[in-house]
Amino acid sequence: MDYTPYHEFAKEKLGFDFNDINLLVTALTHRSYVNEHRASVKEHNERLEFLGDAVLELVSSDFLYRNYNEPEGIMTALRAALVRTESIGAAGKELGYEPLVRLSHGEKNGSERAHDVILADCFEAVIGAIYLDQGYDAAKEFIGKHILVKIDEIIEEGSWRDPKSYVQELAQRIDGTTPAYRTLSEEGPDHNKTFKVGIYIGDKLKATGEGHSKQEAQTEAARVAVKLYRKAGK
Repeated sequence: MDYTPYHEFAKEKLGFDFNDINLLVTALTHRSYVNEHRASVKEHNERLEFLGDAVLELVSSDFLYRNYNEPEGIMTALRAALVRTESIGAAGKELGYEPLVRLSHGEKNGSERAHDVILADCFEAVIGAIYLDQGYDAAKEFIGKHILVKIDEIIEEGSWRDPKSYVQELAQRIDGTTPAYRTLSEEGPDHNKTFKVGIYIGDKLKATGEGHSKQEAQTEAARVAVKLYRKAGK
């Protein structure tokens, strides 16, 4: 295999050379790729993702504890906003490692939502790879540069709040009504369904969201609706 693109990515985007470049390659290897190349590839990124998730939570918790004197519930909500799939998936897109992610042919043709989840999982796996290869301080610096810098924006936008509770508060204050959720579609096999849910203010469709459960889709729809309310300056 040609490791050149991975070395170049590490040097240009991460700012260092990996001692063991296979850690980075594994961090960007999805389970589906291993299933499709069993003869030549043995390991996918889920173990590194597990490790990276723990490092990310520790670094984020330490940062919030040292910088914000808030009750536990608010600190937990702020941390959840920092490390949610959308946040770390977006950080992955900004880093630009998507062309290096090894996927099966089927996963390459998956939905945008599925790709976003894969990019987020890879981000956590990259954290795990950096931690193993370069140590805790390097992983902490990486997280600070790509995740913790988003805290001011999260606080400003109020995106740390529970989206469903927040949009209900906005709808009642601005429109004088309680939002309602309706399932618009269900697609895919029973073990891997995708739900599309709309949030309605009165009879008007305010926003839609997708997810692998109705609850997840409702939360995403609420999050989009909150952004629309705030964009309107309300």
